[in-house]
Amino acid sequence: MSLPPVVASLTRHRLTALLLVLQVSLTCAIVCNVAFMIANRATQLRQPSGVAENELVMIDSTDLDNNAQPLVRHATDLAALRAIGGVTSVAAVDALPFNLNDWSNGIALVPDAPSRATATAFNGTPGELATLGLHLVQGRDFLPNEYVPLDSAHDWAGIDRVPVVIVTRALAEQLFPGQDPLGKAIYPDEKPVRIVGVVDHLLRPHMHDGVDSEYATLFPMLTDSADVTYVLRTSPQDRDRVLKQAADVLNRLDDNRILRHAQTFVQLRENYFHRSRTMIALLIAAATGLLFVTALGIAGLASFWVQQRRRSIGIRRAVGATRNDILRYFQTENFLIVTTGIVLGSVLAYALNLMLMEHYEQPKLPVLYLGIGALALWLLGQLAVLGPALRAAAVPPVVATRTT
Repeated sequence: MSLPPVVASLTRHRLTALLLVLQVSLTCAIVCNVAFMIANRATQLRQPSGVAENELVMIDSTDLDNNAQPLVRHATDLAALRAIGGVTSVAAVDALPFNLNDWSNGIALVPDAPSRATATAFNGTPGELATLGLHLVQGRDFLPNEYVPLDSAHDWAGIDRVPVVIVTRALAEQLFPGQDPLGKAIYPDEKPVRIVGVVDHLLRPHMHDGVDSEYATLFPMLTDSADVTYVLRTSPQDRDRVLKQAADVLNRLDDNRILRHAQTFVQLRENYFHRSRTMIALLIAAATGLLFVTALGIAGLASFWVQQRRRSIGIRRAVGATRNDILRYFQTENFLIVTTGIVLGSVLAYALNLMLMEHYEQPKLPVLYLGIGALALWLLGQLAVLGPALRAAAVPPVVATRTT
């Protein structure tokens, strides 16, 4: 198929061709970014938390007695919870993946230097790793004498007193790429802390983009506030029973407290990603609707042009053009329009992505999604124009002899 006649025909219909190019370009820009957002959200939905999700139940406790000693209260509560039948281990923690309680701090490698990464600090009682089901890939768990003493200050004051830390594999690779992190010192604040262990995975309470979601540290600091989360590990079939008993046990020990968010970890994860699943469904619906409208525009314009060109099509048939020639003509014409729209849409896609990066922390759009978007629009365009093109190919040569 020779292109100059096709291009010449399009120049005689500049406005309609331009409108279709703009429609295709906007569809390309939006669909490419929407597809990338859907892929990112879907990846987050499948990302492992690092904990034994099917075996954990948790309950938040807020002590209302201002004169109570939190650490003593926690020790009493843990002993009672540990005695529940079916509970294999229990710990008091200040944060969990997906619970939004994110205490993050910068990690440097030398004093007073810029941070190499920002990581969540997880604190908990002895047995936290075993209770959560964290998998140590290097090093060891904390020793009893490494925990900050009960009578010491915690939080920011305590972070300069801890001697050791356990980090995630992702954080270790960020801080010490290609090196063994064990024994090396990091600076979460003013004083050095030695790495004694590395866990495979542990997501932060808030999801972040890429590997940042696994930048986490575990410190041997006991939770010393009136607000605490008790985590119990049990078998999947005992979770509901253990959760109910845990609330009863805590209320019997002291009813001057507020118990909240009694749930399994599976429920915690489901609640955290509820908005993400809703957003994915809305994005899919929006992208599908936009593609459908674009297909209607392509098919409608092609049908209009076929109706306008019936006489010229008949003349071409009369001078020897075959049905396949007519079919290829309209397919080539559509391919040129859609390709022009894709080129312009690729520029708009990156402009839209830059805006999303600036205002919504969206990652950079990979080139792969432009290729996928281009293929989808080319296929959509050819399918949309196929019906009108087949009708054009069926125009008989006798049409050329008609005067009206």
